[in-house]
Amino acid sequence: MFLADGWKDYELIDASQGEKLERWGNYVLRRPDPQIVWQVPAAEQAIAWKKADAVYHRSSSGGGKWEMFRTLPESWTVSYKNLTFGIKPMGFKHTGLFPEQAANWDWCSGLIRQAKKQREEVRVLNLFAYTGGATMAAAEAGAAVCHVDAAKGMVTWAKENARLSKLSEHPIRFIVDDVKKFVGREIRRGRKYDGIIMDPPSYGRGPKGEIWKIEDELFDLIALCMEVLSDHPLFFLVNSYTTGLSGSVLSNIYRLTLMKKFGGISETDEVGLPITNGGLVLPCGYSARWCSHDGI
Repeated sequence: MFLADGWKDYELIDASQGEKLERWGNYVLRRPDPQIVWQVPAAEQAIAWKKADAVYHRSSSGGGKWEMFRTLPESWTVSYKNLTFGIKPMGFKHTGLFPEQAANWDWCSGLIRQAKKQREEVRVLNLFAYTGGATMAAAEAGAAVCHVDAAKGMVTWAKENARLSKLSEHPIRFIVDDVKKFVGREIRRGRKYDGIIMDPPSYGRGPKGEIWKIEDELFDLIALCMEVLSDHPLFFLVNSYTTGLSGSVLSNIYRLTLMKKFGGISETDEVGLPITNGGLVLPCGYSARWCSHDGI
């Protein structure tokens, strides 16, 4: 498992009966998670769970809302190593950051730093880039990053995260666009990237109503992205939170695309967060990692 165990400002305190109790900096949130099918004994839960500052309640008609037990700021910050991110409880239980992805930030950053010893520039393309966790990690490690997301609000949030992380002057291009159309234009422009990161949703719509279904689009998108990889690419990372899209599926796609053309090393596993109470681990989807043989 790729374990995100390097956090200080975030903590998964406990998890039981479809909910998780998390500390985001100075605030404790309680959110639903369908992976949590186990039950912690009530006596063990009692004290910790009463510390929640807010809880997200799902609605039977879809969506949900936050119930506040303490007045929270509209937003606040958490840090991971040299990076700082804005956190804000949003309408569909999210906070603007997926803390489990820190395991992948470290992996990408390590490869970039190693490559920078021998390459003048490392160019990274981050697709479905959301609020830019991976973008900031790659930029802080020394890469020139192109950050692409179809949601203007998320790209604005990512720019703020760059400011908070003191990366505003780094070479980051922020693009609001449909991912597949953007990659097609990059191919025509002849632009190349040494690393690609993508975190595709299970289902979504582009800025002009374009429909995205991961099971219909993922293979073709990865194949398309092969055309913007440099002659000596460094890494390729795909994250999947889609139920039913197993790690073996991602491995098969890599064997038919990246491994077939470049060789290299491929590894697919679950991403997880350690749970403080009880010592369990919460699985948070799959990540497929590919890198060149020597990593440079």
